[in-house]
Amino acid sequence: MRLEQKKALITGASRGIGRAVADLFIAEGASVWGIGTREPEDLAERIQEAKGKLHWTSADIGNLDALEGIIEGLAKEADGFDILVNNAGITRDNLSFRMSLEDFQKVLDVNLTAAFLIARTVGRDMLRRRQGAVINMASVVGIHGNGGQANYAASKAGLIGLTKSLAQETASRGIRVNAIAPGFIASDMTTALNDAAREKMMALIPLKRIGKPEDVARAALFLASDSASYITGQVLSVDGGMFI
Repeated sequence: MRLEQKKALITGASRGIGRAVADLFIAEGASVWGIGTREPEDLAERIQEAKGKLHWTSADIGNLDALEGIIEGLAKEADGFDILVNNAGITRDNLSFRMSLEDFQKVLDVNLTAAFLIARTVGRDMLRRRQGAVINMASVVGIHGNGGQANYAASKAGLIGLTKSLAQETASRGIRVNAIAPGFIASDMTTALNDAAREKMMALIPLKRIGKPEDVARAALFLASDSASYITGQVLSVDGGMFI
């Protein structure tokens, strides 16, 4: 198992990509502390199946005033984390000239500022122990932009900049910081697309399929493992070749 005896903190772990990452990390031997706004409906079953390797905390990632205290408590409970996956994120889409400042700021708070605060809190212990892997979940939108998502694109572009800066600051202490940029991944949003929208989307993807959360989880596993011990400051696109 590639993550045997490792401890991982994963935000936004209740569903989608975060859930897939948590499940795969546990399968590969890690103990996972999941945090998210919503408690999974099948949480009790998941905890039982994980045999003590899944711990859950329900918290509002966007409540920045309380966030550091919550993360400090989890780090103390776990006696430090070996892996951090900043996956929590929200969207509040609209055209820029119609977007409220509140919607713009809220997306930045959850997607970017919270990731900074969590990385800073968890990273202090990683620096002391001179080891650790941080994975920030960005998006192809943060690289290429997307109409109607100025707030989301800005937050994910900022997350990429944060990743590269943290990587430069911490590499000498044995900490690796990388980002993953998913493309179109199966979710409630993509399931709701009509046939015309789905065909338009598929035309952009050379591999001719929408990605699965597990596709992203496997990339996260690689970056979290010793197999990626010489990789830091990178952005790995998991997009089926959309932007070749």
